[in-house]
Amino acid sequence: MSVTPGLVWLVAALLLGGAELIVPGVFLVFLAFAAAVVGVFLLLFPDLPLWGQLLGFTAWSVIAVLVGKRWYTDNRPDSSDPLLNDRVARLLGEVVTVTQAIDGGRGRVRVGDGEWIASGPDVPVGARVRVTGVRDTALIVEALSLPETR
Repeated sequence: MSVTPGLVWLVAALLLGGAELIVPGVFLVFLAFAAAVVGVFLLLFPDLPLWGQLLGFTAWSVIAVLVGKRWYTDNRPDSSDPLLNDRVARLLGEVVTVTQAIDGGRGRVRVGDGEWIASGPDVPVGARVRVTGVRDTALIVEALSLPETR
């Protein structure tokens, strides 16, 4: 049995598919699909030149990635923590402490072990505020209570 370009593309598809199983990342599967399509096409039409094979592989790779991206966007798996990778969304509703007085609508607040720029009503250092949103890189806050003065 002679090695034909179609079989080479099919073997490449199997290798790419196997690599996807070893190093999961949900990308090589799309290239494996494109290689398989080119391989089957070459078994049916063996006279396709190399530039046509590479063009077909490129086109099918793009199509597979776009279809896969759309499918993954429309069919997100359920998660016990959907905000896991959205730090800003996790901050909404949090009560934080003002570390630099919010004066003229700008100041700083402590969030965990760091500080963020804050935007909101004028409040002194030590006041507790609730995060209600984010604009650019600043947290939008609302005042909860003022610290007691003696």
